[in-house]
Amino acid sequence: MPRADRLDNLAAWALLVVVGLNLRPILASVSPLLADIRSATGMGFQTAALLTTLPVICMGLVALLSNRLGGLGERRGIGLGLGLIAGACLARLLCGQAGPLLATALLGGAGVALIQALLPAVIKRRFEGRVALAMGVYSASLMGGGGMAALTSPLLAHHFEHWQAGLGLWLVPALLALVLWLSRPLPSPAPVSGGRSVSFMGNRRAWLLALYFGLVNCGYMSMVAWLPAYYQQLGWSPTRSGSLLAFMTIFQVIAALGMPALAQRGTDRRPLLSVSLIAQAVGFAGLIWAPLELFALWIALIGYGLGACFALSLILTLDHRRDPREAGQLAAFVQGVGFLINAVSPWLSGWLREVTGSFTAAWLVLVVGVLLMLGVTRLFSPASYRPAMAKEPVAELG
Repeated sequence: MPRADRLDNLAAWALLVVVGLNLRPILASVSPLLADIRSATGMGFQTAALLTTLPVICMGLVALLSNRLGGLGERRGIGLGLGLIAGACLARLLCGQAGPLLATALLGGAGVALIQALLPAVIKRRFEGRVALAMGVYSASLMGGGGMAALTSPLLAHHFEHWQAGLGLWLVPALLALVLWLSRPLPSPAPVSGGRSVSFMGNRRAWLLALYFGLVNCGYMSMVAWLPAYYQQLGWSPTRSGSLLAFMTIFQVIAALGMPALAQRGTDRRPLLSVSLIAQAVGFAGLIWAPLELFALWIALIGYGLGACFALSLILTLDHRRDPREAGQLAAFVQGVGFLINAVSPWLSGWLREVTGSFTAAWLVLVVGVLLMLGVTRLFSPASYRPAMAKEPVAELG
């Protein structure tokens, strides 16, 4: 490979990582500082949960509308997304009331949603032949950004003696990513045809994939929103409890890189997905039965299961369409519906916490959901991809 091509290839991988790192701090920076935020704003548990729920709702709605946003193009759309994330972080740095904070959740969520809706198509086209590995790198960087935010946000808040700093200083990496993206967007090895915009609203397999994506990834939103609060309830400090999310992220990253690398060797995603779901179920059950005695094991299993499920469920989705544009549109639909399902998880967990006085019921709901999806996994045989998508033709959008 010529030197210029190697440099272009390296730049593409690096840019993928830089963009991915900015997609979770808007969510993960909140939970370790939740006690300070609630004290300063007077939010209850359910209202505070909206700081996690609203961005996820935005992710879902914007992803569902992404076919209508095709005129933006990938370069402008992803650039706009990074700009919205930076704007949300700046507002968090300057504002300290409940209303503006909730507004930043919507603004940042819209930015994350734009990027998540557009990037899978870029990945399938740019990293042809290495899509599974590229999705793993993207997923790992996305989760790594969340872990970094959970670990360092309370440290930043303590250093600057204000919780807004822990939320708002994520403006800096967002601006860096924006500059890098606009100066050098992910290069494409071949011209991209206009293609057609399609709707998957009438396709049952698309809905099944969306339901599956939503439910196998629900645990992440609940962990981000409530895991530190759960351990603070058990007597841990904000910094120590926030470090649990960072610890969980280590195993998410390991799984997000390792499982897609294994997936490159075959086309059947079901065995790897099954292992990932079992790891989640055991981890959530452990939070109920022995939260202090073996906490490191439970958090490691949860992180590994969640990291693998996010990457593998997106790979499974992209497998269903050969054309990169249509695969990206299917991924946007699946993420749109899936993130709307995800959005219920932190709110439901917060409601169960208020009603029961503990998080035990919330963890039990996650165990049941994961086990149900373990049964659904068997439906996704590679031989079913094309027939399932052809049963009900997708609709072409004008």
